[in-house]
Amino acid sequence: MWNMIMERLPTMLGFVCTFLAFFVPYVTYKINQKLHKDGDPPWKKEDMNETKKQPSSDG
Repeated sequence: MWNMIMERLPTMLGFVCTFLAFFVPYVTYKINQKLHKDGDPPWKKEDMNETKKQPSSDG
C-alpha cells in the first residue's frame, strides 16, 4: 500500500519546480511593487491614488 502511494508522488524535482513556479513570479511581483513605491515620481503617485478611489463604470 505504502509503495503504491510513493510511486504516485512526484519526484523531488517535481516539487522543486512547482515551488519555483509560484515563488519566482511572487518575488518578481513584490520587487516590482517596492520599486514602484520607492521610485515613482510624486505626480504619478497622485494619479494612482485618484484611480483607486474612483469606482469603475463597467456598467
